[in-house]
Amino acid sequence: MKRIIIADDSATARMFIKRCLQIIGFGDADIIEAEDGKQALEAAKEEATDLLLTDLNMPVMDGETLVKWVKASPKLCEMPVIVITSAGNPAKEAQLLELGAHRVINKPVSPPVMMDALADFLD
Repeated sequence: MKRIIIADDSATARMFIKRCLQIIGFGDADIIEAEDGKQALEAAKEEATDLLLTDLNMPVMDGETLVKWVKASPKLCEMPVIVITSAGNPAKEAQLLELGAHRVINKPVSPPVMMDALADFLD
């Protein structure tokens, strides 16, 4: 993976997710940080992106709305989206997967959980 966007309104959460990616072997990726879904969507439209990791609850544009926009865009719809949430709500997880999210993982994220979530992309 060459370009990854991390969308989370918490700088600490973004730093932690970025560190997990580095630990599991994505240290060479161009990692773009966004504070909300709107910034993430704009970044994804600017340049081809291999993966989007997004928090669910954010100001301006939340993760669910971001997934809807990405999956509705002919240019972005193939980009995998992984939603990271502290909600722990199975019904919401099912809804996000139905909208097109590749995976939904719970906070706090750890390198093994991140590795498992990205296993499909590690060929």
